[in-house]
Amino acid sequence: MYRYDEFDARIVKDRVEQFRGQVNRRLSGELLEDEFKPLRLQNGVYLQLHAYMLRVAIPYGQLNGAKLRRLADIARDYDRGYGHFTTRQNIQYNWVALKDIPDALNDLAGVELHAIQTSGNCIRNVTSDHFAGAAADELMDPRPWCEIIRQWSTFHPEFAFLPRKFKIAVTAAEHDRAAIAVHDIGLRIVKRGEIVGFEVHVGGGQGRTPVLASLVKDFVPETELLDYLEAVMRVYNRHGRRDNKYKARIKILVTELGEAEFTRQVDAEFAAQRGHEKIDLPQAEIDRINAYFAPPKFSVPAKAEFELFEVAKKNYPDFAEWADVNLHPHKAPGHCSVTVSLKPIGGAPGDATEAQMRVVAGLAEAYAYDDIRVSHAQNLVLPHVPVVHLHRIWRALNEAGLATANESLITDLIVCPGLDYCNLANARSIPVGQAVQKVFADPKYQREIGRLHINISGCINACGHHHVGHIGILGVDRKGEEFYQISLGGRADEKAAIGDVVGPALKGEDVPGAVKRIVDTYLHLRRTSDELFIETLARTGAEPFKEALYATA
Repeated sequence: MYRYDEFDARIVKDRVEQFRGQVNRRLSGELLEDEFKPLRLQNGVYLQLHAYMLRVAIPYGQLNGAKLRRLADIARDYDRGYGHFTTRQNIQYNWVALKDIPDALNDLAGVELHAIQTSGNCIRNVTSDHFAGAAADELMDPRPWCEIIRQWSTFHPEFAFLPRKFKIAVTAAEHDRAAIAVHDIGLRIVKRGEIVGFEVHVGGGQGRTPVLASLVKDFVPETELLDYLEAVMRVYNRHGRRDNKYKARIKILVTELGEAEFTRQVDAEFAAQRGHEKIDLPQAEIDRINAYFAPPKFSVPAKAEFELFEVAKKNYPDFAEWADVNLHPHKAPGHCSVTVSLKPIGGAPGDATEAQMRVVAGLAEAYAYDDIRVSHAQNLVLPHVPVVHLHRIWRALNEAGLATANESLITDLIVCPGLDYCNLANARSIPVGQAVQKVFADPKYQREIGRLHINISGCINACGHHHVGHIGILGVDRKGEEFYQISLGGRADEKAAIGDVVGPALKGEDVPGAVKRIVDTYLHLRRTSDELFIETLARTGAEPFKEALYATA
């Protein structure tokens, strides 16, 4: 994990004190809200329906026990005892008092956390694969490059006031778990011989105009990456719309110019960079950053440890079910990655209490090399766990209400806060998600259905990623009443696709039954129990699902 140097620490502390002065001026009335707004947004502070919300950056989803424990402290000391993990691998606190936010930021700075560039028209938190450094299918660990990009983009004077917010994701795995196709820039690490480089995908995004990113460069050597990113950003900063925020994202620019013309302009900007403009990124610096992410010294498990794991599964059926669903293959023998589900049936997806955060922090320190991740699916992950510790980890998670066995199953929903919190929302999303969960609460039923992603957004801004859900649900306002559009066929992986709206919107109380009819149709149509929902839909088309959906709606 990257550690601050003296410059990082000083910058963050100075920013806290600068914001403290701005908050005091707002509280005294010296600053009006319109004057304060751009200042608070630069520090991750939103004004929502009921209170201010603080969004804390978790760079590329990376935590350790001390950081997660401090996030728990913030929940206890300044909020209502919980935090909400987001699809940007960040955490939000929905009930903080404005007067307390500078103190909260100061506490966060003590463990090298901050809220800088978690909002506003700038380059936001760089996200990545939550199994980075552990996944058996990755070419290399992408986190060092996330960190290099983070350092380049933080306080970048040229890109502090972009036409619109800007999001970057990096992956190095065969299976895309970072959703690079729906980011402003999506990077995939590749190799040509022994040379490390990047595929550069530009112009993806969701919101009111969902677009999949275009491949603008199939290989940029690692030493030239930051220069190429600067070229992309300069073309966007120069030509991106500033007269209409609904057309201000880079996806609109790429679409209007066309992939070929946009690529030509970026390549021309890159070629025009003079020597003194180039970013000096020597191999020694790349190696220095990589050293922060060196893998732990994984112990080689004894045969008896595997046997104990198998015995525990035989003796504890609930543990066996959890192990079957929530464990992910690891590159090191005798280890696996554990998904800690934040999706209990009837809970608020992505929420964790301060007590639960402390449990996960302690488990990471004791049994999992002190490494914790946040996934873009709003769960926590222990990426490096020896099999010998799995049963005791499960027991502790179970006691804390964190052992729901549903990773990537139908109840593992992605859900935005919706109208319960957000002043942009048209409809509630959390209650709809909870109602859907209850229909599919039976663990056996969930496993019979298999992997199926349901994503729910409370408005067209798509913070719940509904466009790329296998089943997407979008809340809309119809003359003051909440309705929900259903879309089918979205996906955020290496076969990324935008889902298609299948028909008229439904009332909220009709959504759970509608989803069940879709699922029942899938179970009837699939050829084998191994054929996933998204595969059946691709084979049959949406028509039989539409017929079932509206048959009794």
